[in-house]
Amino acid sequence: MMEKYFEYRKHKTNFKTEVIAGVTTFLTMAYIMFLNPFILSGEFAGTEKGFFDFGAVFTATILATSVACFIMAFHGRTWPIGLAPGMGINAFVAYGVVAGMGYTPQAALGAVLVAGVIFLAISLTPLRAWLINSIPKSLKLGIGAGIGLFLAIIGLEIMGVVGDHPVTLVTLGDIKNPLVLLGCLAFVFMIVLEKMKIRGNIIIGILLFSIIAWATGLAKFNGVVGSIPPMTYLFEFDLKAALTAGMASIVFTLLFIDFFDTAGTLTSVANVAGKVDKKGKVQDINKAMLSDSVGTVAGAVMGTTTVTSYVESGAGVKAGGRTGMTSLVIGVLFLACLFFSPLATSLPKEIDGAALLYVAILFVRNITDIEWNDIAESGPAVVAMITMPLTYSISNGIALAFISYALIQIFTGKFGKTSPAIWVIAVFSVVSFYVA
Repeated sequence: MMEKYFEYRKHKTNFKTEVIAGVTTFLTMAYIMFLNPFILSGEFAGTEKGFFDFGAVFTATILATSVACFIMAFHGRTWPIGLAPGMGINAFVAYGVVAGMGYTPQAALGAVLVAGVIFLAISLTPLRAWLINSIPKSLKLGIGAGIGLFLAIIGLEIMGVVGDHPVTLVTLGDIKNPLVLLGCLAFVFMIVLEKMKIRGNIIIGILLFSIIAWATGLAKFNGVVGSIPPMTYLFEFDLKAALTAGMASIVFTLLFIDFFDTAGTLTSVANVAGKVDKKGKVQDINKAMLSDSVGTVAGAVMGTTTVTSYVESGAGVKAGGRTGMTSLVIGVLFLACLFFSPLATSLPKEIDGAALLYVAILFVRNITDIEWNDIAESGPAVVAMITMPLTYSISNGIALAFISYALIQIFTGKFGKTSPAIWVIAVFSVVSFYVA
C-alpha cells in the first residue's frame, strides 16, 4: 500500500530508506518538543507575567507537529519534510507579544490562527509567487539573521551568560556558576558533534549534559515517563482580540516570518532533493506550501505557535528521503514522545539556553549571501539584524528594515524600479508604530 501511494520506485527510494530518513530528521529536530514549551512558558523569566502553561504547550507541540507531518505526508506526498512550531516565532510570541505587550496566550494564539488562515489563502493564489519574488534577497537574509540574533540574546540570558545592568543595560553574568559553565560546555559540545557530522547533535547535547546536571545534584530529575498533560489551550484562541488594530502588526509579523521561512526552507530542501528543474522552478511547491499553512492553523487550534517547515529536513533528504513517507515516520516518532513530559520539566534551563544559542547560529550563518558590495541592499539588512535583539522585537526589526529600504530607494531614484510590495509593507510599518 505504501509502495503504491508514495511511489518509491518513481522517486528511486524504498521503504527502508524512507524510514531511516524519517528517523534522521526526527533526531535533528526532536529538541523542539522540549525547547518550545520551555520558551512559551517563560520558565527562566517566571510565570507571573502570564506566559503559557508548560504541560499544555508540551502536548500541543507534539500533536501539532505530528498532525502537520501527516498532512505533509499525505497531501505533499513527494516532500520529505518535517514540520514543527518554528523557532524565533515562539520567542517573539512569548517575550514580545505576551510578556512585552501584555496580550493573553489566547489572544496570541488568535493572531497565529489569523496569520495561518491568510497564509492558507495566499498559498491557493498566484499572490504566493509574487510575494516571494518581490522581497529583496538581502532583506530576507537580514531578517533571518536578525531572528537568529534575537534568539541568541534570549539564549544567553537563559544560560546566565548575560545579565541585566542598570547603566549598560546588559553585562556578563555569573560564569562561575556550575550550571552556567555546564550550559557553555553543552553549547561547545553541540558544535563539536556537528563538526563531526553526528546526527541529532542538539538532542544528544541536551540529554547528555542534563544527565550530568542530575547526577551531580545541580538539577532535579522528575522522571522520564508520565501522564499526558491536558491541552489547556485547545480551541481557546481569542479571535476578537486578534482582529483588533493593535494586533495588525503582530499578525503581519507572524505571517511574514512563516511565509518566507517556509519558502526558503522548501527551496533549500528542494535543491538537495533534486526537485528544482532547469529553469529554477521548484516542483510541487504549491502542495508543500498548502500543507505548511494548514499545519499552522491546526497548531493554533491545539494551542501552540506557528508551525513551519524545518530546514533540518535536509538531513533526512541527505539520508535518502524522497517522499512523504519520511514525514509520516517523523510524525509517528513525535507521537511516541507524548508521555515524556516529566523528562521535559527536568531539563536545566541553562542547557535549554545552550540549545537555543546553537539554533541562533543556524539563522545567522546565511549573512554571507547578503549583497555587501551594495550598501543600499546591505544597509537595511543590517538594520533588521541589529534592531531585533536591541529592541527585543522581531516586528520592530522588520518594520524599520522595510522603512529604511523604501526611503533609500526613493532618494536614490529607484522608486519606479521597486516592487509595490515594498511600498505597501513600508507604509504598513509606519502605521503600525502609531497604532501600537
